[in-house]
Amino acid sequence: MSTKLRDAAKAGNAKVAGDQEMMSEYQVKLWQMANALRGSMDAAEYKHVVLGLLFLKYISDAFEERREVLESELDEGADPEDPDEYRGENIFWVPSDARWAHLSANARQPTIGQNVDDAMIAIERENKSLQGTLPKNYGRSGLNKKRLGQLIDVISNIRVGGEEARSRDILGRVYEYFLSQFASAEGKRGGEFYTPRSIVQILVEMLEPYQGRVYDPCCGSSGMFVQSIEFIDAHATGNGNGGKARDNISIYGQESNPTTLRLAKMNLAIRGIEGQIAQGDSFHNDQHPDLKADFILANPPFNISNWGGERLIEDKRWKYGVPPASNANFAWVQHIVHHLSPGGTAGFVLANGSMSSGQKNEADIRKNLIENGLVDCMVALPGQLFYSTQIPACLWFLSRERKRPEEVLFIDARKFGRMVSRAHRELTGDEIIRITRTYHSWQKGRKASDYEDVLGFCKSATLEEIRKHGHVLTPGRYVGVEPEEEDDELFEDKMKHLVSELKEQQQEGRRLDVEIRANLDMLGFSLGEKTYDIGIDENNREMD
Repeated sequence: MSTKLRDAAKAGNAKVAGDQEMMSEYQVKLWQMANALRGSMDAAEYKHVVLGLLFLKYISDAFEERREVLESELDEGADPEDPDEYRGENIFWVPSDARWAHLSANARQPTIGQNVDDAMIAIERENKSLQGTLPKNYGRSGLNKKRLGQLIDVISNIRVGGEEARSRDILGRVYEYFLSQFASAEGKRGGEFYTPRSIVQILVEMLEPYQGRVYDPCCGSSGMFVQSIEFIDAHATGNGNGGKARDNISIYGQESNPTTLRLAKMNLAIRGIEGQIAQGDSFHNDQHPDLKADFILANPPFNISNWGGERLIEDKRWKYGVPPASNANFAWVQHIVHHLSPGGTAGFVLANGSMSSGQKNEADIRKNLIENGLVDCMVALPGQLFYSTQIPACLWFLSRERKRPEEVLFIDARKFGRMVSRAHRELTGDEIIRITRTYHSWQKGRKASDYEDVLGFCKSATLEEIRKHGHVLTPGRYVGVEPEEEDDELFEDKMKHLVSELKEQQQEGRRLDVEIRANLDMLGFSLGEKTYDIGIDENNREMD
């Protein structure tokens, strides 16, 4: 590579990193401002208030930008009042009373809740693909209209639907960040609609689902379809984002919770992704009964006991054994296998117990899956990755066309991740790359691969080894124990370093508090009397 090209590449990478850092700060500030207005409202309820308004702002921005273009082309016969002029560019038609400018102008009126509901109804009426998708309960008596108006003021300062914003997927990233924050706030309930980004990245990058039929039988808020940047860039269409999708991608999903289904449809719509997402119980009311998918990605609910298995004893999906009525884990596994195409692959999350359960039905099903050559790779994850549970989970990878049919790859990532809060851990980008590269290297086969077993991390085990372990699939049984590194740092030195880091983090927290208060004051409302902690003055300068 020439020096000029190398310098250009470095500059490009630096710009991307800078954009990502700015976007991260922007998301945090936006969330803090919006969350400050939540008051006593339950997070499960508030998320629909906020996400619905973000969606409304997005389609209004896109509409207004297209309208400006049409108004500049009046001499050429353009008609800004013709809905087809917008639909032809894959932009939603927004009636006059539903446009953000109208809502923003009436944000402080006591009727603002009903105004927003009317806007949602009008948009659904004019855009068939959105029917039944948007929230329409802003006018209810339990929603504080003053706070609603203040929230509209906050969102009014974001430009999320213009061409530049769409190209950078600003709203998509804000929407996902808000989903993650609401999932965190809701705790266990949050896991019902959100799978952490790092888990989705591993699944997507392991499977590389860039063409064919992609299916998620319990799709939540559609995270499996949209959280991978590469996947979005390769497949998203519509809403003015340039038609980047490939024609040979089809998306199929199912979600049992109607409220979560609406989140899923909005999540797809703001990125212009078309998909066949249906409501219903995947076990008892499979909406895609004849689908044979090339890729299946899923995060089913863990250890569900009341799934109605006793009514499905003779179901044709139980090819490898009847799953116990007391636990749906292996019902999900076999539902997934049933929907795999002849060359299909699947990656999904399950509770750790699925790897080693000794219950007869489950142990037999696991054995049959292994002996029939379906299990390709197992990944053990650290705890505290999920909002719905603090217990560790694992990733299963199945394939009907395996590159190494006589072996299974085991990866132990239980020591991976960094704590981002007291209760939540995230995998780092480097750790995700290490896991996915190990898998793809292993898949190339012994002759073409540079894969090597790494003590304590990965092991390519033969079927005979797995049989010796009673068909238990826990990676720790195969990878061995990683040699421990000696820590030669003195305790005093380590404590000084940690205390120094803590001081820096506390000071940054105080600085952000001041910024948030200033932003809220600028928008016309306050959190109360200003108080500035030691270390920051009123002009947001560090003090000696």
